[in-house]
Amino acid sequence: MLVPVILSGGSGTRLWPLSRELHPKQFLPLVGEETMLQDTVRRLDGLHAAPPMVICNAHHRFLVAEQLRAIGAPVGEIILEPVGRNTAPAVAIAALAALAGPAGEDAVLLVMPADHLLRDVPAFQKAVHIGVSAAMSGHLVTFGVVPTAPEVGYGYIRRAPGEGPAYPIAQFVEKPSADRALEYVACGEYLWNSGMFLFSARRYVEELAKFNPEMLSACVAAFADAHRDLDFLRLGVESFGRCASDSIDYAVMEKTRAAVVVPLEAGWSDVGSWSALHESLPADARGNVTRGDVISDDTSGCYLYSSGRLIATVGLVDHVVVETKDAVLVAPKARVQDVKILVAKLKAAQRSEPSVHREVLRPWGSYDSVDTGERFQVKRLVVNPGAILSLQMHHHRAEHWIVVSGTAQITCDEKVFLLSENQSTYIPVGAKHRIQNPGRVPLHIIEVQSGSYLGEDDIVRFEDNYGRQGTNT
Repeated sequence: MLVPVILSGGSGTRLWPLSRELHPKQFLPLVGEETMLQDTVRRLDGLHAAPPMVICNAHHRFLVAEQLRAIGAPVGEIILEPVGRNTAPAVAIAALAALAGPAGEDAVLLVMPADHLLRDVPAFQKAVHIGVSAAMSGHLVTFGVVPTAPEVGYGYIRRAPGEGPAYPIAQFVEKPSADRALEYVACGEYLWNSGMFLFSARRYVEELAKFNPEMLSACVAAFADAHRDLDFLRLGVESFGRCASDSIDYAVMEKTRAAVVVPLEAGWSDVGSWSALHESLPADARGNVTRGDVISDDTSGCYLYSSGRLIATVGLVDHVVVETKDAVLVAPKARVQDVKILVAKLKAAQRSEPSVHREVLRPWGSYDSVDTGERFQVKRLVVNPGAILSLQMHHHRAEHWIVVSGTAQITCDEKVFLLSENQSTYIPVGAKHRIQNPGRVPLHIIEVQSGSYLGEDDIVRFEDNYGRQGTNT
């Protein structure tokens, strides 16, 4: 049985400021109306595969669940990593889960990152069928993208001579220099390393046991220590934390003698930078890709993205301009790989922008920090129909709530009452309180906080529908 495994990790640095640590690029609609995670799930249609298994950061669990629910996708399992440990341990956990599931010893894993672009889905599915045949013969398959340019941002795979369509692997090559990349493309033996794999769950476990038994032992312990949390499976924190961090390539594929590569021509991109995203989208006659409120004059070869405010450019060539509610990025396309340096500086300054957007998604809806000053903060809350916030209290702040639209059911200590449009209430410091939307339309509330400390960690939860007692996620 084919079991898709979607790796939904990522730190959200390369496409900052649109991508953030708590909202990385796989959850964004970068190339269409649906997000990259949703696109990844969509390309499984017609493969007659089991429901996909998603491995993700625990902080992203509600984003994953909601985005899959939004497209009606069946889910086999959403497995939560307490810490990131790269792809080799994540796939080991997936293999253990698949072997323990309905597929058992017949499980064949199709491993895909959640944040890659594939334009030609039929070509991808054809390559998957080739890979399944190779996996059934005991091979560990990787998909190598037929290069269209001498890219220096990708690793390469050199295929050995063979009859195909799955070829033995002669060599894995790190990201090359520009001259070496030209040689690789001219040679015709080199493929881009896509980071997608296909193999029997049992064979992967066997090979990992051979080359990195300590890693497998830690993963077995973490899976054994896992526990259910709502619709999620949380891995054991201490046991998974002891696991070494390594990629599938280094841990297994570069060491095993069973590795083969299947060439893939499917319009693939890892969308690993703003310039890569620019190249993946249709441009106008001057080579510009624009989104949102953009006006330009004498501008060419640019990626211009506005989330709300007007972007106006004059005489700009080969640049990226990205506007969000709390940050604006301006960079030459040739320097977009250095965005991660900016993110590192922001983190060193302990700023919030690398981690979260001004508007933060929650399982019950969202909040947007509209204004902040000394001893006050103003937020706009949107509560989904039927949703309910946790019963909580604050030690350092009071709150005023004004209903803009919809109906709110308010709990304040022992009182429970309804508020409708243009009505308001006051929540004193130390009062137990919660908001519920009993209606069928979104509830919009303006929240004004005042007090000596306004941080999100000043929350004591007593009841929560989302299993967040003791956390702020």
